[in-house]
Amino acid sequence: MARQERAEQTRNAILEAAASRFDAVGFLGASLSDILTEAGVTKGALYFHFKSKEDLADALIDEQFTVSDPLEQIENPGLQTVIDLTQGMAASLQSDVRVRASIRLVIEQGSFIAPAANAYKRWIDTIHGCLLAAKAAGDLRKETNPHDLAQFVQASFTGIQLSSQVLTGRTDLLERITFMWNMILVSVVPPRRLHRFLPQGTLGEPASV
Repeated sequence: MARQERAEQTRNAILEAAASRFDAVGFLGASLSDILTEAGVTKGALYFHFKSKEDLADALIDEQFTVSDPLEQIENPGLQTVIDLTQGMAASLQSDVRVRASIRLVIEQGSFIAPAANAYKRWIDTIHGCLLAAKAAGDLRKETNPHDLAQFVQASFTGIQLSSQVLTGRTDLLERITFMWNMILVSVVPPRRLHRFLPQGTLGEPASV
């Protein structure tokens, strides 16, 4: 096996183990020794890839943005794109430990580094771009401000996923996000265009706008 391939496998093993521990007990509760044991690597291997536990946490925080990678393949993103993005994130929170750890770390950031708004701003900016296109296409009411709506969607999703985690272990998260969109769509979309949008998402199909 090539050295570069082994190094990448080691890095992934460390990230997977760190995600498992951060998801289970948070940043402060996870020790480097536990992460090393779960990853099955040496301390030297860990420090070759990550300078500190904070550096490891920062790398995992970036993992949540892999959910938005498919946006690059969408020629004309819009409102349905945002719906699909939130439903995709909800599904990832149910199935992907790295995404779960990433979200928990963002919420806990103030406990291990100075609180950073970058993750929230990146999501708001991504959503805002899609909503600007939706507004230009006539899919939002004239009085709807795309940036205000982007902030509302991001904040609503954050609150819903937190309450879903506490109440059901996120087993009902997809249904809760669908309900969120049912409430939002009737408020911001012109009635004649409501039929174009699926609050439950397009289930992996290309988003329609």
